[in-house]
Amino acid sequence: MRLMKAPFRRKAPALVRRELLKIDDNIVPVTLRLNTRARRLIVKVHPATGEVTVVAPSRRALDEALDFARGEQDWIARRLAHVPKPITLTPGTAIPYRGVMHTIRLAPRGPSPVWTSTEDGALFLNVGGRAEHAPRRVMDFLKREARRIVDERAQFYSASIGVTPSRITMRDTTSRWGSCSSNRVLSFSWRLIFAPEFALDYVVAHEVAHLVHMNHGVRFWKLLHAMVPDVERAQSWLGANATELHRYAPRVIE
Repeated sequence: MRLMKAPFRRKAPALVRRELLKIDDNIVPVTLRLNTRARRLIVKVHPATGEVTVVAPSRRALDEALDFARGEQDWIARRLAHVPKPITLTPGTAIPYRGVMHTIRLAPRGPSPVWTSTEDGALFLNVGGRAEHAPRRVMDFLKREARRIVDERAQFYSASIGVTPSRITMRDTTSRWGSCSSNRVLSFSWRLIFAPEFALDYVVAHEVAHLVHMNHGVRFWKLLHAMVPDVERAQSWLGANATELHRYAPRVIE
C-alpha cells in the first residue's frame, strides 16, 4: 500500500519572541510581542522592573521590531537609568513581609527552612542552611505564604457573597495585582505578600467581586465597598508603592 505524505505546513511565526539588545555596553533582554490592536510599533520600558517590550501591530512588523528597538536605544537607556535598583533576597537584606520590614538572616536550626522571629523588637526572616541557598529558600517561603493567605482570603470573600471561583492561580505579573477571567479563574501576583493586609485584602476582594460583576460599573463598586472597609486607602497605597514592591526578588525574564 502506498502511503501519502502529509502536506507540508509552514510553521506559524511566534507571537512573542525574546531577543537581546546591547545598550551602553549592557546586554538587555527585549520582548517582541504581536498585538493586532496596536496601530504602530511601540517600545515600552516598565518603570518598576525595567522590562523592555516592543509591541508590533502585524507579523510583518514583528520581524522589524528588534531593528526598531535598536533605533530607540538612547530613549531606552534614559528610561532604564530611572528604574530602581533591584533588591535580592540575600542575608542581611530587609524586606516588607506582609507589609512589615523583616531582616533576612542565616540561622543554624529552626522549625522549618524559613521562619519568622522577634528579638528586642526587631523582626527577622530566619533561613536555615548555606548562604547561597538563602535567596531560593526565602523566595519559596514567600510564594507559599502568598498562596496560603490569598487562598484563605479568597474563600472568605467568596463565601461572604455566595460565589465560588473555578480556580485560583499565583503569578508574577507586572501590570496588575490580580485578574478574573470569564471562566471564573482568579489570578494574583505573589508579590502581594510584600503588601500590608488591607492592601492584599482589597485586591482579593476586588477580583472576587468580579465573579458577580465582570465590569467596573456602579453595581460592582457598590458591592466592593460593602466587602472591604476602605477601598480608597488600599488603592492609594498600591499606587504609591507598586514600583517599590517590584524591586524585591527581581523578576527573571526567560
